[in-house]
Amino acid sequence: MSAPVPLFDTALVRQRLARAHRAGYADFLLARAVEDLDERLGAVLRRFPLALDLGTPSPLAAAWLRAGGYVDAVVRLSQMPEALEHLSVIGDPEVLPFGSDKTFDLAVSLLALHAVNDLPGALVQVRRALKPDGLFVGCLLGGATLTELRQAFQHAESEMEGGLSPRVAPFAEVRDLGGLLQRAGFSLPVADSERVTVRYADPFALMRDLRAMGLTNALTERRRTPLRRATLLRAAEIYAERFSDPDGRLRATFEMIWLSGWTPHESQQKPLKPGSAKSRLADALGTPEYIVDGTEGQLR
Repeated sequence: MSAPVPLFDTALVRQRLARAHRAGYADFLLARAVEDLDERLGAVLRRFPLALDLGTPSPLAAAWLRAGGYVDAVVRLSQMPEALEHLSVIGDPEVLPFGSDKTFDLAVSLLALHAVNDLPGALVQVRRALKPDGLFVGCLLGGATLTELRQAFQHAESEMEGGLSPRVAPFAEVRDLGGLLQRAGFSLPVADSERVTVRYADPFALMRDLRAMGLTNALTERRRTPLRRATLLRAAEIYAERFSDPDGRLRATFEMIWLSGWTPHESQQKPLKPGSAKSRLADALGTPEYIVDGTEGQLR
């Protein structure tokens, strides 16, 4: 039985990220994620001796962790030699290069895990790399990301070429990611999302930003022939027709999904067993208690 074709061309993902850094990485989404991480870690009220920055596309998160007083030391796992600095290693977020489990107290990954081929497997490796009662916090792009661009290309290709090709990578949905954390063995899993709207003068400005973030098409089954000029121009027209604001600027959606979970530890809160409560919910709420009697649903 042959192995399934990977969703992403991992070598191309690295090449395009390296190209983005050489040309000047557009870090506005990453900076937003770092601000949100500050709020999330600020609520934990704990200092972490050793943290792992897992694949974040620039050293921004690692530098912030060092300067923010949340950690004593940070190991940065980078996919690019250009990003290497003190306590940094080159590696793949899907194949952690650390020799032993239970190494880190905190693992952080910003805007990287949406481009891995085996997200459940990557989360399992992160959980194993954390010590008991260690914390994982991750941010990745979710399913609503670039919905406007996706729709514009779908309609343009259908109209101009009579078919569709994968132009924008599929992103995970927030409702699925909490379950992945549980499957990976994390306790107290939480998944939530936030939509960030960025406005552009035209679709080509958006495409330039995507290139500057290393987010252009790296799907394994991407179309290998160049995009037709007529199709590109028609997609730009459709984008402007459907997704412009009254001032003429165009909207682009980025859904940022946040994940957090702890490695199991005996000190963590655990749910009570069914039937073990010592008081009734109705008493706590100060409301009458109703009992459903039989299949007719009669209240008494």
